[in-house]
Amino acid sequence: MARSRKVTVSTDAHGHTAGWAETDLAPLAPPAPDPSAAAFFDVDNTMMRGASIYWFARGLAARNYFTTTDLARFAWQQLRFRLLATEHAGDMSQAKEAALAFVEGWRVDDVERLAEEIFDELMAPRIWAGTRQLAQRHLDAGERVWLVSAAPVEIGRVIAARLGLTGAVGTVAEIVDGAYTGRLVGDLMHGPAKAEAVSQLAAVEGLDLGRCTAYSDSCNDLPMLSMVGRGVAVNPDAALFREARQRGWDVRDFRTGRRAVKIAVPSTAAAGLVAGAVTAGLALHRRRRDG
Repeated sequence: MARSRKVTVSTDAHGHTAGWAETDLAPLAPPAPDPSAAAFFDVDNTMMRGASIYWFARGLAARNYFTTTDLARFAWQQLRFRLLATEHAGDMSQAKEAALAFVEGWRVDDVERLAEEIFDELMAPRIWAGTRQLAQRHLDAGERVWLVSAAPVEIGRVIAARLGLTGAVGTVAEIVDGAYTGRLVGDLMHGPAKAEAVSQLAAVEGLDLGRCTAYSDSCNDLPMLSMVGRGVAVNPDAALFREARQRGWDVRDFRTGRRAVKIAVPSTAAAGLVAGAVTAGLALHRRRRDG
């Protein structure tokens, strides 16, 4: 079967940009479609344990794209942000700059190939079975299911395809002649940007947001959770847990023991930190290759 790599980029009247990529998978016996309803799932700590970009970096490290020391440095930074559980304007700026450096010069084919390999090796075992079942219920009801992640939309598409979902909403990197230029189209897919992207997608796909559901672990995703008819907190951080209780939202926690009270890593902070580590490793890899 020919693989679909269709990526749609949309910019609204306010200049906000979002991208989404559909997978080429379809169920063997598709249920009667429900064209106006859909579900939107955050990825990091909601669909899988940890940050997808971190596991992608782990896979790159195993392939000698950068050193284990770089990875250990990121792991320590990840822990620090887990304990602080805060994000500042400076983190957002650094995350965007790191994302720019991370993708520059890479071919889309290579990123997708590596993402497929690394998903099978490292991400698949960390998918929350409970969250996956929630997604399947929507599919069984004839609804479309989209991942919404700060990761590059191509990586999100690979994860969605592996899980048999409809597609992914993600950060859009500019591509020229099959390679990333190092420039983003719009901003990182985070916080209010997720809500804006879901709104754009709903308009294009003819969705009724009042009949849609959104799932997340982080209070940073309150704009997305609040804009749909049903918000669900999955493995929530403390702030989202309180908000969910106040609003009467469902809370699903698939963690056990002390893990259930840990605060999730802020996704953009994690993305920025690991992208910085990956960038350094890729530079080292290029020097070794070219030397």
